[in-house]
Amino acid sequence: MACGFQPSPNGMLSKACRYPLDLPEHERVVIRVKVNVGRVKKIDYQGHPMQKTWHAHGYDTAWCPPNCGMVSSGLEEDCVWDPCRVQIIDFIYPQFVRVYKMWNGNSLTFLQGDSNPVSGQVYTMYHGTSLEAAKRIRTSGFHQSVDGMLGRGVYLSRDLEKARRYPLNLQAYQRVVLKVKVNVGRVKKIDCQGHPLQNTWHDHGYDTAWCPPNCGMVPSGLEEDCVWDPQRIQIIEMIYPFLEFFLPLLFFLLLILIEILT
Repeated sequence: MACGFQPSPNGMLSKACRYPLDLPEHERVVIRVKVNVGRVKKIDYQGHPMQKTWHAHGYDTAWCPPNCGMVSSGLEEDCVWDPCRVQIIDFIYPQFVRVYKMWNGNSLTFLQGDSNPVSGQVYTMYHGTSLEAAKRIRTSGFHQSVDGMLGRGVYLSRDLEKARRYPLNLQAYQRVVLKVKVNVGRVKKIDCQGHPLQNTWHDHGYDTAWCPPNCGMVPSGLEEDCVWDPQRIQIIEMIYPFLEFFLPLLFFLLLILIEILT
């Protein structure tokens, strides 16, 4: 946090909660970051001609796709040459996440909304609202907004960070995020203001309208979805952004206190 990232001198291309492998879980921290990947080179097998020299060929990031045989776990891995491309967002404490899962009975999922939603698929999405509204929604279900950027419908996002910010006029401790499962049906991409179907997509047979990230429609640059039929939405759980911020901090301080006392 003080000095920024430094390049590793060596490595496979030179998984987050499992590392470092030689430390117990309570000593590990995951740093969540935002990365401008620049020019990317896929390295998908051992002995690739550019496995160690990709940057010398003008690439900024090397990427090992999942299940390519490069990583024993089968998970994907990235190697970014310039640390200045990496911006720290926050810390995640794996031990707390595990305890939270046991307590909450569900897994924590961080999804990105930069991939095109496929018609007919089911996606995890998020809806930020007030505590009072969340209680009403859990009792009687979602109701269409009468108006909005995409017209009538229920506004959601596959980006958890976007949902955490809403409602904009409430403090963090007054907000709740509803994590939901959505059968998107037939999807229409609306990627510019004044799109011919911006407010009439449902009249043309679509069930969901999707604004891709960084298309100029949303000030934050994050993706947004509008689902016409509330019956397509199933609530999974409630997430409390205020607690997500403070509980890991309190848990971390508790670990430090235990370390001092022992």
